[in-house]
Amino acid sequence: MEQTIQALTIAGHDSDGSAGMPADLHAFFADQVYGHGILTAAVAGNSHGIYASQVMPAEFIAKQFEVLAADFQIRAAKTGMLANDEVINVVADSYDEAKFGPLVVDPVIITKHGAMLLEQSAYELFRERIIPLATVLTPNFFEAQKLTGKELATPAEIEAAAEELQALGAKNVVIKGQHVAGQTSPVKDFVRLADQTTFWLTQPYVPTDRVNGTGDSFSAIIAAELAKGATVAAAIRRANELVHAAIANGLTVGHQYGPINHWAAMTE
Repeated sequence: MEQTIQALTIAGHDSDGSAGMPADLHAFFADQVYGHGILTAAVAGNSHGIYASQVMPAEFIAKQFEVLAADFQIRAAKTGMLANDEVINVVADSYDEAKFGPLVVDPVIITKHGAMLLEQSAYELFRERIIPLATVLTPNFFEAQKLTGKELATPAEIEAAAEELQALGAKNVVIKGQHVAGQTSPVKDFVRLADQTTFWLTQPYVPTDRVNGTGDSFSAIIAAELAKGATVAAAIRRANELVHAAIANGLTVGHQYGPINHWAAMTE
């Protein structure tokens, strides 16, 4: 019997279901790919914020890689929150051996609002060990600035930053456009492919606070499409379309910041 197409998320679990591994699995399902998960951390949170967190032991993360590789035909994967040095090292050590196919790296370093999520030592290790594994690297605007050490004030500077990120070892790069409350201009993502092809993707800005899980879902859909055999360019375009639909049709969940709507993405 032919195996169902399968993809993997290597990420933390958000208890409110809006981001991290839950968002990745929602995105896999919306894109009709079966999703597996390697848990790196867990947070206790709701729509108001995060109140506690727990990082998984490295031995447990390694065992998850081992048992999944022994049984399943995973065709692509993505990373999310890698938490600290120990997690970064075990993921980097385990990935090549597991043979899970192309890897989409969502560098969960800085939030879309500019708050740091990794300690400096872990950030440096992430640059050295995870970025070179990336088939596709998907930083947000602030993460691209952090990774390049430069202010990105113009389209030309964003384009140059993508080239610099390729120099760190990522084969293909998507720098996601900045979201600013009250903006009227479109949101623009810049793409630089391994063959040096470049293009911009543009979507209307949606004034909403239902945006939790946007970056997670974007990278997860790219991984799902790569698992299906799509080209990198086609996978990125598909992710851009589905995530925009999910943002534009928000869900009423919780009392403050909320999730995007993966059901809407399923109809696109």
